[in-house]
Amino acid sequence: MKNFEIKIPVKSYSFDELGEADRRLVEEARRATFTSYVPYSHFHVGAAIQMADGKTFAGSNQENAAYPSGLCAERTTAYYASANDPGVAMNTIAIAARCPDNFPKGTPAEETFQRRPISPCGACRQALIEYEHAYGPIRVLLYGTDEVYEFPSVASLLPYCFTDF
Repeated sequence: MKNFEIKIPVKSYSFDELGEADRRLVEEARRATFTSYVPYSHFHVGAAIQMADGKTFAGSNQENAAYPSGLCAERTTAYYASANDPGVAMNTIAIAARCPDNFPKGTPAEETFQRRPISPCGACRQALIEYEHAYGPIRVLLYGTDEVYEFPSVASLLPYCFTDF
């Protein structure tokens, strides 16, 4: 038997410590949470992707009573970006989430963001890996009101990704 460890590089920032471009991208992800359709979970997720050519695309999670028919914010955004800017690398994705149900009734929606960053689900990680495999690393910014995590790539979130068959 052989034991080994996988180490994942991550940086933690306050929102104010981010550079201007990253703050703008996180703000787009935050704004995108307000376009989510979440009548079942009430968990609003937004994502924004900065492309290599400077374009930015944003999207949000969309639920459906037939649960497998819904789609997460990360995939919604990645597919939208790829369809509208085909063949262009995705440089950075920012993800934000809020859940008004976790706050006292009457709390302004702008104040219901998650304190700690949330991470993309496995399906979204695998979908993003496809673009990373094709075009190079996609930096990941996970927003929380207490801190923002920065990962150098999607692969750092999914070290045993599936890219070949």
